[in-house]
Amino acid sequence: MMRGYRVHFIPGWDCHGLPIELRALAECGDQAKMLSPIEIRTKAREFAERTIERQRSAFIRWGVMADWDNCYYTFDKQYEAKQLEVFHQMFDKGYIYRDYKPVFWSPSTRTALAEAELEYNQEHVSRSVFVKFPLLSVPSKLISATENESSVHALIWTTQPWTIPANQAVCYMPNAQYSLVKCLNTEELYLLGTECIGSTAAILGTQFEILQMVKGSDLKGGVCGHPIIPGRRSQLLPANHVTMQKGSGLVHTAPAHGMEDYSVASQHGLPIDCLVNEDGVFTEEAGSDLQNKFVLNEGNETVIQMLQGSKMLLKEEDIKHSYPYDWRTKKPVIIRSSKQWFIDTGRIKDRAQELMKKVEMIPQSAMNSMLTMLERRTYWCISRQRCWGVPIPVFYHKETGEPFINKYTRDHLIKLVKEHGTDCWWTLPLDQLLTKEILKKSGGSDVSNYDKGEDILDIWFDSGISWANVLEGVNNIADVYLEGKDQLGGWFLSSLLTSVAVQKQIPFRKLIVHGFTVNETGEKMSKSLGNVVDPDVVINGGEDQNQDPPYGADILRWWVAESNVFAEVLIGQNILHAARDEVFKLRNTLRFMLGNLYNFNRKTDGVSNEQMFLVDQYMLHLLQDYGIKVTEAYTEHDFGKVIRLMLVFINRELSSFYFSVIKDRLYCEDEKHPKRRSCQTVLDEALDVITRSVAPILPHLAEEIFQHQSDIKEALSVFRTGWIKTSSVWKKPGIVEAIEGACAMRDSFLSSIPGKNTLEYDVTIIIEPSLLLELMEQLQNEQISSSSELNELMMASHTTLLTSFPRDIPADAHVIEGKFVINLEGGGIIEESPYVVIIQPAAKEKCPRCKKYTSDSTLTPCSRCLDVIAGKWSI
Repeated sequence: MMRGYRVHFIPGWDCHGLPIELRALAECGDQAKMLSPIEIRTKAREFAERTIERQRSAFIRWGVMADWDNCYYTFDKQYEAKQLEVFHQMFDKGYIYRDYKPVFWSPSTRTALAEAELEYNQEHVSRSVFVKFPLLSVPSKLISATENESSVHALIWTTQPWTIPANQAVCYMPNAQYSLVKCLNTEELYLLGTECIGSTAAILGTQFEILQMVKGSDLKGGVCGHPIIPGRRSQLLPANHVTMQKGSGLVHTAPAHGMEDYSVASQHGLPIDCLVNEDGVFTEEAGSDLQNKFVLNEGNETVIQMLQGSKMLLKEEDIKHSYPYDWRTKKPVIIRSSKQWFIDTGRIKDRAQELMKKVEMIPQSAMNSMLTMLERRTYWCISRQRCWGVPIPVFYHKETGEPFINKYTRDHLIKLVKEHGTDCWWTLPLDQLLTKEILKKSGGSDVSNYDKGEDILDIWFDSGISWANVLEGVNNIADVYLEGKDQLGGWFLSSLLTSVAVQKQIPFRKLIVHGFTVNETGEKMSKSLGNVVDPDVVINGGEDQNQDPPYGADILRWWVAESNVFAEVLIGQNILHAARDEVFKLRNTLRFMLGNLYNFNRKTDGVSNEQMFLVDQYMLHLLQDYGIKVTEAYTEHDFGKVIRLMLVFINRELSSFYFSVIKDRLYCEDEKHPKRRSCQTVLDEALDVITRSVAPILPHLAEEIFQHQSDIKEALSVFRTGWIKTSSVWKKPGIVEAIEGACAMRDSFLSSIPGKNTLEYDVTIIIEPSLLLELMEQLQNEQISSSSELNELMMASHTTLLTSFPRDIPADAHVIEGKFVINLEGGGIIEESPYVVIIQPAAKEKCPRCKKYTSDSTLTPCSRCLDVIAGKWSI
């Protein structure tokens, strides 16, 4: 905005979905189970509205600039109506369909989940088993090796024993090698992957003798018996998802409980029987031994006992591994087949991948993650079995179960939603949702033959169509989408897929992806661990302000900017203390400049570049370079680099160097003297440049300085008066060599008197005729001076510039030799020049005013100070 652009930053809230519904229900306690869908929706809306107001107030307090009066909310009527329009557009194009297939299912919330709604628990413990499947029909290539044996068993390994009752096949890798082995402990024959022989034998505590080896493709035609269901047959089938990395190289396949299993079943026409209901318990079809048992505990235990009873269990042991959990309830999910609504992302992703190549991603490394997620997602389950959301606008025939949806239902429902919001799906009677006129136009039967659907749309579909609402005036394309890295598979991806499906374009030109906050030791924050840092506590302080002091919003913003926000970001008291110290240092630097400009008017008192001291011109040269680099860093969204550049400039160039050099001019020259006005001009420019450069990070401090500095009665905001203003005439590389040459000699001087007052010394610099001497003569054109630019840089009481050694050097003098390499015109002129610095105690007395040793008496000011105070001040 400061660089002259009109920036439309439109924040939005995803108001629907399971997290909000669960929080609202939690507030109701035991009464939650008695609430009707519309009562649940009312509670959820009230909770969402309270949360939005609290969060909006917090964002404003944090100094976030946005169009706070025109945010978007996914529970607005117009937003919901637009969402139904997008749904119908995708349905009409064949991207949305209904099917019976396995999905991630949360028993704790009784709903399907998308992958973006999962988090993986690395400490989850499952009960893994090695199970024997008796071969009823041995593949022809193995017949000769088994003709004298009574039985052969295929070995499988699984971490989900509860899925074995739903087994329909055993899969192998066609191109891998398999072996028929004899167990030396039991004399039984087993079939397993050759690569898995050693690891499997070790786990089972035995040794295997290899009888025959065959290719996976030679297993075609084999049939196994089910280990616990008499009469059930399981074919040996080829599959690409089988690996030799874990287990036996043969994979137990339950089409109702696995994505790859479902693919195998679809290819070979296997039944997809789900024996588990919405609560995660076995149904009646699973048999009396399993019925009503929760699959992940009692169900697992019973299946293992059944395997032991049939003598088909070889080994059972606990295994710790990564396992998907419901992102809100923090409880494990399962995979189960059910009728759901899906988006066929397989038809969209090729076009989406092609268009993503044109998107700028910051950091670029996030691009591969997003493309990988896009490639992996062949379909997207968009139906949820909850009530706080936008209903899927479908009716079902009571007898056939066929969905009823067309342009007539679309137009009517969208009209109702625009008027009443999606509450109408639950409040209006069925005959007002599905009217006689619609049925007549559609050739349908009586309304009594239909039920309305009870599913709602996935929250990621909610948020993913925000482009259709917010970006209508800009061709549905934003310059920037900004969110956390978890949205690579969430909002970013859903926005991409819906936009490409409907309008064949991507809704963003740039994606900025940030990381998450962790505590000072790198641990993920968790309320249960009590290590969450609340931003409001950081700003306003906690109950115990000794333990949690108030830092203010600018310290919080500085910490964000200083951090590598594209990775995991550490926060804690030590880190916040360090951020506060840095901001205080910056604030004190700005206060120093502001205080020394109290009587300066840039219009009447400013000194032109040509009339300035060379060191002042040098500072403007550095200031221009700083302005360019800071602007580049902002353009690259590298806010940490902005802060590093800023700290180096204020600490090294200003505080350590320039301020110490000009203090004598600032404090001791006449207030209107050109020398003083020269450095005041630089301070004024530096204050303006630094204030503007820090404004996006510390808006409150920048605005405070701007208002104090401004000479306009009703000053505009710093944010409405433009970006950093530097001039090309400030760039003077020739001056750099003169100042840096003098500074090299000053460093020699300072290193010889560590910790001592430089004003107690006189300095003599000896340089033979050379380019270096010519540069120093620009800073001092007389042999000895207490007021030259060279003496100011040396910070001594007097500086003498000679071309040869003086005849008499006092015994207490300290002689230092050095060299300085001059590099001009980009390396076109390079010259190494030696110099000598002679340091000796000051010859004159200390001036009681300026503290330089330039007076004839300790009771009398030096001649310079006498001129300044004449008629103004008396001792």
